[in-house]
Amino acid sequence: MTKPKAAFYWCASCGGCEEAVVDLNEGLLDVAEAVDIVFWPVALDFKVRDVEALEDGELAVTFLNGGIRTSEQAAMAKLLRRKSGLMVAFGSCSHLGGVPGLANLTSRDALLDTVYRQASTVVNPEGVVPQVLTDLDGKELVLPEILDTLKTLDQVVDVDYYVPGCAPPAELVAQAVTAILEGKLPPKGSVLAPDTTLCDTCPRRDSKPADLALTEIRRIHEVEVDPARCFLEAGVLCLGMGTRSGCGERCLNANMPCNGCFGPTSRTEDQGAKLLSAVASLFSGEEESDAERLAAAVADPAGTFYRYGLPASLLRRRM
Repeated sequence: MTKPKAAFYWCASCGGCEEAVVDLNEGLLDVAEAVDIVFWPVALDFKVRDVEALEDGELAVTFLNGGIRTSEQAAMAKLLRRKSGLMVAFGSCSHLGGVPGLANLTSRDALLDTVYRQASTVVNPEGVVPQVLTDLDGKELVLPEILDTLKTLDQVVDVDYYVPGCAPPAELVAQAVTAILEGKLPPKGSVLAPDTTLCDTCPRRDSKPADLALTEIRRIHEVEVDPARCFLEAGVLCLGMGTRSGCGERCLNANMPCNGCFGPTSRTEDQGAKLLSAVASLFSGEEESDAERLAAAVADPAGTFYRYGLPASLLRRRM
């Protein structure tokens, strides 16, 4: 019996999603037994020409992680989409844009200037930045073009399903692979995780007051929070009220607040706006200066509320 063929590919991300697959441990052997992995550049020696040689739709599924930031990544996403029956946006960066998507707050030229000219660890007296075409000893060197805007996978190609998380937990990965192989899938476009907020499953939820009010905002390194105490009640921003559950409460169990990597539930169009509104509604005080003081205590509003989802938001980028 011919096994279904699968591919894994890595675009603009940190590589943690690849580690999430490896974190299946013995379960990875079960995956390898169930499917024929025909493209996984980070782990196996396959070439682009191997994908090009496949018939259109011959791949049962591609798990693609990372946002789309270069011309090469866009081309590979389109190639794999054409060759795949199912395309899965795997992890926060592919799903929402992820941390690399915060670069949409600036321009490509400003980004390159910071990285290649202004960074304190860089020695570049000629101010050279990457070029698409470069003459090198009489030969033409061609590099991928860095696009001005990082895009989510579904802003470039049609996506069938989403596996959220930074990185997706191994249990969720295993469940997604099993659902795909067994054909037990929800409607196209679904996120393969519970459609409830993290606050609904939080082990600390019983300590959250019904009339919660923020009188001060502290950063996590400034206060020692009891492992049974609601972070918000302690004055530490926790984004579980606007974030999808299914992560296994990994951060909470490590006594760290949720930072939103699983993205919004289906009832929220813009996770950052939802979180900003929810936190602002908790501000306590009689005077306008009280709200200003609390707002000023959020050190990086864009990085806090849009840490993972700026490219997927209504804003998408700074104009």
